[in-house]
Amino acid sequence: MNLGYFNYPLPTNEPVLNYAPGSKEREALQRTLTELKKKPIDVPQYIGGKAIRSGKKVAMHPPHERAHVLGHFHEGEAKHVHLAIDAALKAKPAWEAMPWEDRAAIFLKAADLLATKYRFHINGTTMLGQSKNAYQAEIDAACELIDFLRFNVHFLSQIYQQQPINAPGVHNRMEWRPLEGFVLAVTPFNFTAIGGNLPTSAAMCGNVVVWKAAATQIYSAQMFMRILIEAGLPAGVINLVYVNGPTIGEVCFNHPEFAGVHFTGSTGVFNQMWATIGANMAKYKSYPRIVGETGGKDFILVHKSADVDVAVAAIARGAFEYQGQKCSAASRVYLPSNLAERIKAKLVAEVKTMKMGSTEDFGNFINAVIDERSFDKLKKYIDAALKDRKVKVIAGGTCSKKEGFFIEPTIIDTTNPKYVTMCEELFGPVLTIYTYDADNFEAVLDLVDSTSPYALTGAVLSQDREAVALATNRLRHSAGNFYINDKCTGAVVGQQPFGGARASGTNDKAGSMINLYRWLSARTIKETYNPATDYRYAFLH
Repeated sequence: MNLGYFNYPLPTNEPVLNYAPGSKEREALQRTLTELKKKPIDVPQYIGGKAIRSGKKVAMHPPHERAHVLGHFHEGEAKHVHLAIDAALKAKPAWEAMPWEDRAAIFLKAADLLATKYRFHINGTTMLGQSKNAYQAEIDAACELIDFLRFNVHFLSQIYQQQPINAPGVHNRMEWRPLEGFVLAVTPFNFTAIGGNLPTSAAMCGNVVVWKAAATQIYSAQMFMRILIEAGLPAGVINLVYVNGPTIGEVCFNHPEFAGVHFTGSTGVFNQMWATIGANMAKYKSYPRIVGETGGKDFILVHKSADVDVAVAAIARGAFEYQGQKCSAASRVYLPSNLAERIKAKLVAEVKTMKMGSTEDFGNFINAVIDERSFDKLKKYIDAALKDRKVKVIAGGTCSKKEGFFIEPTIIDTTNPKYVTMCEELFGPVLTIYTYDADNFEAVLDLVDSTSPYALTGAVLSQDREAVALATNRLRHSAGNFYINDKCTGAVVGQQPFGGARASGTNDKAGSMINLYRWLSARTIKETYNPATDYRYAFLH
């Protein structure tokens, strides 16, 4: 029963706490980190409102402190995915029938719990489980996730208000239905906010969800799941399982009630998903929605008119914040010949000041990469560059996994614009620089556009407006998020809707209304007050 039209105005972005020395938030976060490390936890799967323990325990370790055990999660198998689907479908009728204002209240309460009671817990679990420093955890696990919840409520309320026009004697209305069946959310390790947004954006629209979190993000994922439950999320609406990729795909993509997948991860996995779904189309009740944000080989292009200090700061932050483990992180840089040596010299000097170590030491800018597999992959690229006489490693290059998976911020200088690390996605603190003829800007635009199959983020740094306009136009399809005189990372919900095209995904723009349309299936209803009583039209007389 709807007793009114309810208003959810445009929210403001959640203020970012700075955790400066002596601040209250710094003290509170440090206390929380100490508490979390003292209490190893036993993490169940959450299926149908129940804590499901398989007995097959997997230890969780901080990537920067391999010897410490944060707790264990209970690994699932195919039967748990089936249970999750059954629980979701059982919850679906009541959930999609729930009045919008009640659904909205659950997610707004979750946002408030994140902003207050659990702010330091969601940040702390992210810092320990994913090796993010305090500031990177704050802008991700707290602020961005809070923004996703609040802004999505606002965006969805606007969608619900979009209605067709009427004609004399006719009333038209649009129902914004959820999809038939269940939605699968597959989330990555690198952003707690993505881990929270992919299942909740679909659920907010009235859908029920099976959520597979990355194994290396389970420590913070379970924290958010507990927050959702405390906020009043009904049993079975979102079901959190810990299974491997092939298992989740085998069960979900063969189920007739599969309605869509919300994915962030590698391009290869997404391509395989798409092919499997396509091959199984005859099994489904409806055409599934396939939404994915995948890889990136993100660029910073510096024009000859750029400010050197601006360039150095943008490159240093864009490439090395969170160890370069952002889909948007800068991994290839194009420097003009007139500024290249100055920029490289200052950048190398800046990198040498970056302290590396545990997230619990707030003086560390660089922490560990996520796991041994990532470490080994990155080390192979770095070792190859160190041995290659055609390139030069001008900063970093040291790797150690004795205590944690630490890789120094590494800069490779190349004269080959198609050198392997200029082309392939690495997903770590490895940056490659190529110097171009400062007077041949148009040629380098073609090079930037053609070097990589990806098109996620990119930036141009220039004080020449004509150069900015030219780059913006020529690189129109090279990046879904394009930055002018800024680093190529740091999209804010509501300000820079995020997503790319080409091999970087479907560009459905998380943090905007665009994404929510994908989880809705509209129904048009026409009601005629004076229906016809004769088939004959006037022209027949």
